[in-house]
Amino acid sequence: VQLQASGGGLVQAGDSLRLSCAASGRTFSNLGMGWFRQAPGKEREFVAAVSRSGSNTYYADSVKGRITISRENAKNTVYLQMNSLKPEDAAVYYCAAGTAGLSVSRGAVDYWGKGTQVTVSS
Repeated sequence: VQLQASGGGLVQAGDSLRLSCAASGRTFSNLGMGWFRQAPGKEREFVAAVSRSGSNTYYADSVKGRITISRENAKNTVYLQMNSLKPEDAAVYYCAAGTAGLSVSRGAVDYWGKGTQVTVSS
């Protein structure tokens, strides 16, 4: 599975940004999808995950209410809508896929994409 993330950039605090991740190489609807992020000097952390069908989602406490994950199986794409961005949201964001569905939220990741940088200025 190849995962290509896009949509990162430089924004101001309070702005919104939408990340996209296009998948190829395997039946997309068989994969749980997620987003992780890694800030400089910190470990990679879970952000959000969505089940194979898109009907179930799971979020890190730090982003609940501000970030929404969704997917379009017809387009083999998962999205991360980020609102009310904070400087502490700045990181490299990675798209992830797992054959164990929503368990990707617990690190059950089989495939990683290359990251996309999100920078938030205060």
